[in-house]
Amino acid sequence: MSKPKEVRDYIRSIPDFPHEGIIFRDVTTLFSDPRGLRMAVDQLLQPYAGLRVDKVVGLEARGFILGGAVAHQLSVGFVPIRKKGKLPGAVISERYTLEYGEAEVELHDDAITAGERVLLVDDLLATGGTAEAGIKLVERLGGEIAGCAFVVDLPELGGRKRLEELGMDVHALCAFDGL
Repeated sequence: MSKPKEVRDYIRSIPDFPHEGIIFRDVTTLFSDPRGLRMAVDQLLQPYAGLRVDKVVGLEARGFILGGAVAHQLSVGFVPIRKKGKLPGAVISERYTLEYGEAEVELHDDAITAGERVLLVDDLLATGGTAEAGIKLVERLGGEIAGCAFVVDLPELGGRKRLEELGMDVHALCAFDGL
């Protein structure tokens, strides 16, 4: 009898993408499988079931897919954190550093109410730069981060350590060694 599939078994690894020497962890194969997607959503929200979570924020773009599903299961609202220039209306923004430069993410300035407990969700935790920027946006609006949930952790890139040093609870469904 074969062992049951785990979340990581649904994730495709693509060598040398987007650059030589990088192994891209492709979660679209996880999303396209109904059992895999259900498993990922259930496992992402499991540590937070029964705790007070008022909103889920998802980081662009795959965090929208997961975050929306997690918010639905928790019966709370969903808020997108988008790349600069993608949200209409009044926003606040946060710059962060990437391996190859800088980027900026935005959040509607009325998306989070002071005192709300917010779960941050994304597909992958690498260096933690995008997640940290998202945390700062939520906190600037007076929200409290209930936790940070990811499907994949790439421990060698230090994102988990970075977020934990900020006092964040970090939950990842699986980890892959290497870049």
